Amino acid sequence: MAIVGYARVSSAGQDHATQIEKLKAAGATKLFEEKRSGTDKARPELAKCLDYVREGDTLIITKLDRLARSAAHLHEIVEGLNAKGVGFKVLDDPSLDTTTRTGRLVFGILASIAEFETALRRERQMEGIAKAKAEGRTGGRPATVTPEIRAEIARRSGEGESIRKIAAQVGFSKATVQKVLAN
Repeated sequence: MAIVGYARVSSAGQDHATQIEKLKAAGATKLFEEKRSGTDKARPELAKCLDYVREGDTLIITKLDRLARSAAHLHEIVEGLNAKGVGFKVLDDPSLDTTTRTGRLVFGILASIAEFETALRRERQMEGIAKAKAEGRTGGRPATVTPEIRAEIARRSGEGESIRKIAAQVGFSKATVQKVLAN
């Protein structure tokens, strides 16, 4: 039954010495530290930490934002820890402690909020897509080669102009002119 600590700062210019001190003072015997943005999905030390912890261990952090990017991400991490039988504590917020009944209740509430946030985001996204479709927008960047330009390229090519000259006249690259002529 080990207490495992995870410390993170966002940039190389920052120092996580204060986090390390707090984690050691709380009894952490194994520490994982990294200097990466919280929005960075590739956090190798966090991955090693989550792989390292075993049933009966407790993962501790100093602040919630050191671990997760969002409530949904936090829920995902804590669910993984729970599945392994690993407890979780946030030192600066004693209510976030899955080793107690109250802490598990708080995480249940956070999980519900995370699911709610995800559902709202998805709902807004679907509304935006439906509105765009109703307005005739199908997604992606608007086409820059209009039917008129296509006709101009075809006409000039039919008259024997070089691709380079056509491209200069219509204001597109040679590659674009070649694609138009290939279709």
